[in-house]
Amino acid sequence: MRSEEVEIRTGTDEVVHDLTRTCEEFLSEVDGDGLLHVWVPHATAGLAVLETGAGSDDDLLAALRDILPGDDRWRHRHGTPGHGRDHVLPALVPPYATIPVLGGVLALGTWQSICLVDTNVDNPVRKVRLSFLSS
Repeated sequence: MRSEEVEIRTGTDEVVHDLTRTCEEFLSEVDGDGLLHVWVPHATAGLAVLETGAGSDDDLLAALRDILPGDDRWRHRHGTPGHGRDHVLPALVPPYATIPVLGGVLALGTWQSICLVDTNVDNPVRKVRLSFLSS
C-alpha cells in the first residue's frame, strides 16, 4: 500500500476544498487498478464527492448551516461560539471516501470532485491521508 499525508490550508472560513488535483498528483506514479482511500484525521472535518464550481459546494455549506446552526445549543462549548456543530459534522459528512482507480486514473463521474468539507473556523490547517490499495 502506498500512503501519504498532505497538509491543506483551509483558512478561517467555512470551505469545501477540492482535493481532486491533489489526489491525481498522488496517483501520478500509479498505472494499475485499485482503490484510493482518502481519510481526514480530524474530529471536525469530512469528505464529500460532489460537483464544485456550479454552486453545489456553496449549497452544501448552506445546507450544513441549516442542519447544524452555529448557535449556543451545543453541549460541546470550547472554541468559537457554535463550535459544537463542527464536532457533529463528521456524522453527516464522513471523514473518509474510497474511489476506484482504473489504470492509474480516478474513476469519478464527469462532474464529481473529491472535497474536504471544513466548517471549523478555529483550525485553518488540515491533514489528509491518501492511501492507494492496489488490486
